[in-house]
Amino acid sequence: MLKKRKNLYKTVSERAGIGKNECFMEVHQNFVQPWTMILQREKKFSYKNLSMEEIIHHLAFFVSRLWQIHVFGEGNTRTTAVFFIKYLRTLGFDATNDIFAENAWYFRNALVRANYNDLKNGVHETTEYLELFLRNLLLDEKNELHNRTMHISGRSAEVDIERVKVDIESGEVDIESAKVDIRNKLLSFSDTISEKTINHTVEIFSKCGKENCFGRTIVEEITGLKPSGASKLIKLLVDSEVIVPVTGHGKGKYRFQ
Repeated sequence: MLKKRKNLYKTVSERAGIGKNECFMEVHQNFVQPWTMILQREKKFSYKNLSMEEIIHHLAFFVSRLWQIHVFGEGNTRTTAVFFIKYLRTLGFDATNDIFAENAWYFRNALVRANYNDLKNGVHETTEYLELFLRNLLLDEKNELHNRTMHISGRSAEVDIERVKVDIESGEVDIESAKVDIRNKLLSFSDTISEKTINHTVEIFSKCGKENCFGRTIVEEITGLKPSGASKLIKLLVDSEVIVPVTGHGKGKYRFQ
């Protein structure tokens, strides 16, 4: 078991692009220290006499911190998931990729909530959502995993985990915050989405907000896309859960979540 864990840590070092000699170079110091400290602490950690609840809480904290420092250059969330599955197997768990594939956005957002603080508004980081995910993975429980449960609500504004801020009373939308939210939602769905696609989506949001529904024609008018391009963009936004279909306004109408 110890040999497996040692080899796994070595693999992470190689995947992260840190060679044996580079670890001692000052230029890498700020990058190397956080992830080596996290892995060294985990390597020394003892699961002996812990309850399953305590084990799951610790694993949630461990993977959230590993993800947060962005140790993997590209596809950080996906690679973190792959590493975590392999690590869980060294601990004796029969972990597979199925739940990660089926709940990729939830897993990513749960990692965000495990690292997100907004002390001014009384919001604190929490691993509770990751723990629900892990209970399904490791204990075969059937907890419902919905992204909406991670949304943070305020008295005069609704703030989701990527900090889209909407002034409910005045209806004014902070477009810059919305752009951050849209960017993160799209990139969490696919790392290959272009800046142009993100900008088109922000343009649509700035015109329609969350209250107004729209269809392909409006998308064409706002973005200048041809019908086929507008249809592809709408499909992407639906698949990534940035927008949702609405009923009662005619066929092919959508609004932002």
